[in-house]
Amino acid sequence: GALYSRKFTIDGEQISLQVQDTPFVSLEDDTDSICCQEQINRSIYWADGFVFAFSITDYESFRLLRPLHQHIRRIHPNANIPLLLMANKGDLLRARQVSSKEGLQLATELGGTYCEVSARESCEGVHEAFQQLCQELSRSSSSCNGEKRRGLHLVRPKSPNMQDLKRRLKQALTSKGKSATTL
Repeated sequence: GALYSRKFTIDGEQISLQVQDTPFVSLEDDTDSICCQEQINRSIYWADGFVFAFSITDYESFRLLRPLHQHIRRIHPNANIPLLLMANKGDLLRARQVSSKEGLQLATELGGTYCEVSARESCEGVHEAFQQLCQELSRSSSSCNGEKRRGLHLVRPKSPNMQDLKRRLKQALTSKGKSATTL
């Protein structure tokens, strides 16, 4: 469940993007219910948008999306949260198990947008997809007149890299302070 943080500018506005990788989400015993770790539920609570990434060469990764969306709707029953279905491995057409039509149909059903990318061939498609989602988030947040989309006041998780950096900086400052006082 790695957390990735990036800052960039969209339409002249500085955006801070945090992407929470959500591994270990699975279907429970061939039902339409999902099994996931509590960390993933916490991520769902603070998320402003969702990217459902799946492989066009793995039908099971696609099959998981509808129950995952239902799980998110139980957590945010009335929220209008932007959603992007991103089909990866677009370069492996011979091994395709999920058609473009199926992906587009599910995106329409869930109220999201759909794109197909090949992260292996070019990161540009992935970048454009995330940028599109961020633009949609920016539009939806500006229509809320500066108010938060929902009334949750949960602390967003910090990037493990930032936590490690802060810890090391604190250790360095503490050790310099100790050596200065011992002189």
